Amino acid sequence: MTAPLGLAGRSVLVTGGAGFIGSHLTDRLIAEGPAHLVVVDNFFLGKEANLAPARERFPGLKVHRADVADYDAMREILATEGTEVVFDLAVVPLPTSLERPRWTVDVNLAMTSTMCELLREGLYRTLVHFSSSEVYGTAQYIPMDESHPLLPLTPYAASKAGGDHVVASYRATFGIDVATVRPFNAFGPRQNEQAYAGVIPTVVQRALAGEQVEIHGDGLQTRDFTYVADVAEFALAAYRAPATRGQVVNVASGREVSVKDLVALLLDALGSDVAVVHTDPRPGDVRQHCGGVVKGQELTGFRPRWALDDGLAETVRWYRELLGAPAPTHAG
Repeated sequence: MTAPLGLAGRSVLVTGGAGFIGSHLTDRLIAEGPAHLVVVDNFFLGKEANLAPARERFPGLKVHRADVADYDAMREILATEGTEVVFDLAVVPLPTSLERPRWTVDVNLAMTSTMCELLREGLYRTLVHFSSSEVYGTAQYIPMDESHPLLPLTPYAASKAGGDHVVASYRATFGIDVATVRPFNAFGPRQNEQAYAGVIPTVVQRALAGEQVEIHGDGLQTRDFTYVADVAEFALAAYRAPATRGQVVNVASGREVSVKDLVALLLDALGSDVAVVHTDPRPGDVRQHCGGVVKGQELTGFRPRWALDDGLAETVRWYRELLGAPAPTHAG
């Protein structure tokens, strides 16, 4: 059995590190004792505030405001920082692809090919590439393991599927040291609460403001929600396990919940009785998602630690603090 790999004393870079998942991963990496920790982000969605905990715990954190699709800029950063390991989370998100589809596809593919090319050229040693469960489209069977066909329903999903193929081709052709992790519906503190927000921050914000909550379609569409701390932990586990090289591994809870039931759980956690209304379905919305977790557990030994209820409670607490909203005074 191959010994697990470590990051102590290494130079590590996180693209998209000021974003939601990226900032949590940056926080988690600090505990591994890297000699050098670098974030690259263009701050399209990323925020300086997301990096505040990391800056406090790791004063030497370097942050470059740069576009990961810019080959020359990334080449200079990697060479200057002496990077060994890259966790690549930089992405243009799904809702943007509904408004700017061509740009989303072009940029997402360019970011992936840039990082693969720089790895091929020897600018760093190992890549942990972030995919998305959206590449699967609507479930053809449950649970959706890594052999599930890729049937993307949006330009975003297509760009992520294309990026995964680019990674696989570089592995097959040039033997690059790479693992691909494929998260299902991450949620938690710092999830984007502005434009392009996901269902959880949208519901929380509207409920705390006393506004009615909207559910797109009938609400029976399902998702596999995975707390962000588990996603970050899994990414690290995937790096540590040499068996993940050249593999795609899901990051999921293995349980599905309907959007309708999720909204009910959130409103209960918020102590809110705002009205819930149904609106038109969203374009490209997948109907059913539930991730297969066997392969990831076998290759890494990692199992999710956060139950959905606990993750929602922690998320609600964080948003209350962020928005200055008091906790409910009644029990329950």
